[in-house]
Amino acid sequence: MSPALKVEQTIQEWGNGLGVRITQPVAKAAHLAQGMPISIEVVKNGLLLKVVGKPKLSLSQKLKVFDPQQHGGEAMAVSPIGKEQI
Repeated sequence: MSPALKVEQTIQEWGNGLGVRITQPVAKAAHLAQGMPISIEVVKNGLLLKVVGKPKLSLSQKLKVFDPQQHGGEAMAVSPIGKEQI
């Protein structure tokens, strides 16, 4: 089975460790996003990277995708509701 996308990268020094940049075409092909948690496993002949959860969005990213129409907007725009009516 041949890979859908294959690139060659160079491992570089990054702080106290080593790092490899994941290029945009590779990230798109693998459905990766910034903040996405991964696991790295040492296997025979290399490494295996696996996505282990959903991306953790920053506040600005959350606000960018927030839709007031979908979430109902302001809850107390006119008068108290629910237990606040006491």
